[in-house]
Amino acid sequence: MAQPLDSINQELVSVNQELVSINQELGNDPEALIRWALRQGKRPICTTNFRPFEAVILHMVTRQQPDIPIVWMDSGYNTEETYRFADALIRRLGLNLVSYLPRRSRAHREALEGAMPGIDDPRHEAFTREVKLEPFERALREMAPDVWFTALRAEDTPERARMAPVSRNANGLLKVSPLLHWNARDLYQYLQAHDLPNNFDYFDPTKVEAKRECGLHLQH
Repeated sequence: MAQPLDSINQELVSVNQELVSINQELGNDPEALIRWALRQGKRPICTTNFRPFEAVILHMVTRQQPDIPIVWMDSGYNTEETYRFADALIRRLGLNLVSYLPRRSRAHREALEGAMPGIDDPRHEAFTREVKLEPFERALREMAPDVWFTALRAEDTPERARMAPVSRNANGLLKVSPLLHWNARDLYQYLQAHDLPNNFDYFDPTKVEAKRECGLHLQH
């Protein structure tokens, strides 16, 4: 028998009220928020791109659950330094890394279509879907996470400034951004306190410009 519409609406209101309360109570306490979120599901993941200050979220999350899958959508277009940084941090923190790659290698794509298209090129949208969005959607299908940790920060883009530390999408996935309200100084101090490395030689081919969204966090 189908659940009455009034009952469904009441449940949605209750869930939304809970998230509002959690955002108010724990939105500025990353480690407490991580502990709370890990209790909400059985299949958590943490995504990473090994950009600047990424060691903070990876250290925080793995301190609470060392074996949490760390999902990397490796576009194949990262800088050499980013690959070296990723390899060193994986070993340093003992990360349970799960890499998702585009279905075509960079060499294969470029042999057929040439170098990466610029953001004003009409082909850039398809490029972004191929090297980032499709691998992420594949990861969601195959891993079926119920909790997703991400290192989004409000100061990154205007769109992210309007986001909340915790939200739930239409499929029920709990999206958690523990560092949303942290600034660069907060992150730097955490790295210093825990003797963690950093990476500044980073380039995202799907964004190109620092304040531009690739679409992943707007769609999910």
